[in-house]
Amino acid sequence: MSSAPPLSGVTVVSLEQAVAAPFATRQLADLGARVIKIERPGDGDFARRYDETVHGNSSYFVWLNRSKESITLDVKSAAGRAILGELLQRADVFVQNVGPGAAGRLGTDPQTLASRYPALISCTVTGWGTDGPWAGRKAYDLLVQCETGLVSVTGTPELAAKAGISIADIAAGMYAYSGVLTALLRRALTGEVSPVEVSLFEALAEWMGAPANYTRYGGRQPARMGVEHATIAPYGPFPTADGTVLLAVQNDREWVALCKVLLGEPELASDPRFAVNSARVAHRSAVNALVGKPLAELTADAVIALLDKAGIAVARINQVEDFLTHPVLAERNRWRTVGVPGGTVDALLPPVDLGGVEPVMGAVPAVGEKTDEILRELGRSEADIAALRRDAVI
Repeated sequence: MSSAPPLSGVTVVSLEQAVAAPFATRQLADLGARVIKIERPGDGDFARRYDETVHGNSSYFVWLNRSKESITLDVKSAAGRAILGELLQRADVFVQNVGPGAAGRLGTDPQTLASRYPALISCTVTGWGTDGPWAGRKAYDLLVQCETGLVSVTGTPELAAKAGISIADIAAGMYAYSGVLTALLRRALTGEVSPVEVSLFEALAEWMGAPANYTRYGGRQPARMGVEHATIAPYGPFPTADGTVLLAVQNDREWVALCKVLLGEPELASDPRFAVNSARVAHRSAVNALVGKPLAELTADAVIALLDKAGIAVARINQVEDFLTHPVLAERNRWRTVGVPGGTVDALLPPVDLGGVEPVMGAVPAVGEKTDEILRELGRSEADIAALRRDAVI
């Protein structure tokens, strides 16, 4: 029997747009928090218009905004800020990723919020931090990928490339989510309220830890290797008789197994050119030639069966369409149906399973879908709501 979601009773108000903050608040909504999403009157969150792929909705917006309640509110107006204040008075958490300087102008900076709403946990997501030399600069995902050096270590030797997903936004969103959970726990245990701050740049900088160490202490940065691993070998794609597989040897024990099972030459495991990973990386071409020859004579299915038996990690290089029908997701029942304006979509369950708890998989809201309902909760009459709409406050 399913228990109540763990964040039932927690109210989150979010002044959010694009990816990072909406990703954080969607995780909270999945756990049962009530998330009230504030959008601009009219078009709402500009991420709604990135594309029209999903029943007229943006593929990004559908992914990031299920289970939320949308209210339209002009927070630049005095009436809009007053309503925002009433929402914050009732909220546990406030999440924002407004543009540089906007929080100060709106009175939603952490210091002001702490003085007005001492029990409120504020979470601010920025591009480069709320202070420092770049606090006033705009930040988008690809800019952050460039500034952290991620682009310089991604791609082929001839051409650098960005990550194929909004990795800086996602990193910041996940740290904002975990930061809010930590702050909620601290408040529950000690009564102390901690503001949370995350920047896209520092979130992705954390993920650059391994190449940073390699560069600082090795004297050179990891090379761009396409689908091969820059510092482990053999680890990359290999042609088979009917396709391509990716093989990964993570340690010397696995190298010994590969030499025995695939190459049929166990003595190669102790060859000084190949005995340890750093030597194999230095002699990558020779390693790849040795491994590639027998693989090219086998079908992909035969390679996978052989390497599975030997305990060597192997994968097919799937297209997105292959991922959508992946047997692991299907057989583990990971897909759910979620409503969106104009239809329904298949959506994956959150990756963290809590025993006995079914995640909340509510609909993606239309712009301002819950505006009137939320205002009634705040005590506004129908005449009040009509006046707010007439004045373009909502």
